[in-house]
This record gives sequence, structure tokens and C-alpha cells, in this order.
Amino acid sequence: MFSLLSGARLPINAPVTSAISSNSSGPSGRTPHSAQVETMTQQPPSLQDLRREIDSIDEQVHELLMKRGDIIDRLISVKKTQEVGSAFRPAREADMMRRLVQRHRGILPLDTVESIWRVIISTFTYVQAPFSVHADLSVGESAMRDSARFHFGFTVPFISHFNAEAAIEAVAKSKGDLALISAASSRSPWWLALESAGAPKIIARLPFVERADHPAALPVFVVSRVAADAMVTEVEMWSVRVSGWSADVARALSPFSEIIAVPDTASDGAALLISVPGTDGLAKITAALVAAGASVRSSALVGSHATRYTVPPATAAK
Repeated sequence: MFSLLSGARLPINAPVTSAISSNSSGPSGRTPHSAQVETMTQQPPSLQDLRREIDSIDEQVHELLMKRGDIIDRLISVKKTQEVGSAFRPAREADMMRRLVQRHRGILPLDTVESIWRVIISTFTYVQAPFSVHADLSVGESAMRDSARFHFGFTVPFISHFNAEAAIEAVAKSKGDLALISAASSRSPWWLALESAGAPKIIARLPFVERADHPAALPVFVVSRVAADAMVTEVEMWSVRVSGWSADVARALSPFSEIIAVPDTASDGAALLISVPGTDGLAKITAALVAAGASVRSSALVGSHATRYTVPPATAAK
């Protein structure tokens, strides 16, 4: 029989359809065999595969921590931090925590990441130059202990005191210890002990990262001695003594800054601890005091700290 299309001669029983199908492909140009192979390669990984990935990541994290320790060991030799006191670096830590929050993503809670980094920073600082945390428990032991453990971990020794003055005295006698004192209120003007030139100063305010439902939400000041070039001066802390203190004066100051006031019961005066953003804010505070009817008896710079980082609600929930 002859083909009407090509003129080629084929036997009547030739497997024409079989010959054609062997060279056929689907709409995408893939043969059934290649599609089957691709489907097999797209199978989801098994639990064992995922656990092996996790184990590998855990090993890498541990290796990096040990490498960080090696660098700290070399840093100790270079800087000889054991001989100069505290290795605490408030400005560097504030920058590290800002970058941490800005780059964080995923399902791991920000609280967990912040705490991990705080413990890493504090523990390696402790390794450089051992220090203790002296805590004022006059505002309550549980909240202060939570703050200390969240920010400094369990390796750094925790020493409790019944008042702020005792905690500051312990720091003043040490080489590089820290004191944690409530930044919310006070029954005594403990900051007066920070006025002299050689006294410890306020070097930080915690928590640095502020958000709703923070697990260590108690606001605290960190008091210590650190190198001048390690300080961060975004917010200055001023001890101001005034005469003519009243509720009206307090209301006049509230728009400008945060204030802790301890009235002097023997007179109409008060001792104030004032947070002053920027380097020229004290002049505005003084002007507001005078305009409200008070007079400034004395003022002294008693420390500084970083501007707190406030996490928007949407970010805090991630």
C-alpha cells in the first residue's frame, strides 16, 4: 500500500501510532518521564532532613559563639580590661540593639532574641572584666530580679540591697560593678551621691527596647563607672535642687522631660532627677522652672544614656 502523503511504502500492520508517540511531548515540551522525575524532586523534605538542618545550624551557632570567645580573649590582651575596671560599653550596646531590632524577622519572638543578645553581650563583658550587679529592691524584689536576669543573665552575680544608696555605695567601692535602681519613683534623692566628679554615674536606662508587654518592663537606671569615650549622651541626666517646688511647677515641667522629684519636708524645696534630651535642654528646663515660680539652687550632671527604641505594635507582635 502506498501513502498518499509521502509516497513512502509501509506495511499494512506497521505500528504507526507507536512510532509517533515515542517522540511526542506535552504542552510544556516535557516528556512524561521528565515530568515524573521533576515531581519526585519536588517532594517535601522529611522530618529527619529538617532535623538534620536544625542540628547543623545549632552547631554553626555554637561554633560562632566560640569564635566570639576567641576574639574576646585577644581583646583582653590588647585592651587589658582587667586593669581598668568595667568593660561595659553603653554606646556600643545601644547601637547593637538598634540594629538587632531593625533586622529581626520571622516567627522567633523579639523578646527571646533581645534576651539572647543581652545575655551574650553581658556574659562576654563579664569574661573581659568580672563584675556584679547590685540591685535596689526597695521597689520590689520580683520585678528587679526579672530585669537583672533578662538583661545580664545568670552568670553575672546578683547582689541585693534594701535601698538605692547602699547599691550605689557598693558600686563606688568596686572596680567595675553595676547598680540597678528604679527609674519610676524614689523615696529618697539617691542621685545626689552621683554629683561629685569621681562618683559613679548613670550610664544606661533599661529596657532599651520598649514595647507593650515587655517581660522585664520595670524601668531602671544602670549606675557604674565607665570610660568617658564609652558613654552615650543622647539623653543627659541632671540633678537639680530647687526652691518653691509645687504641683504647678511639676506640671510646667512635664511637657519637657521625665522627672523624679523628692520634696524636702523641711522646706518648700525639692531634689529633682531630670532627663534632658540633647545638649541644650537644661536651659529650657531652667527657664520653665523660673517661669513657674521656682528658683534653681544647684545643678549637676550625673550621667547620660541612649534614647530608648520604641517598637511599633505591628513589629512587636512579630
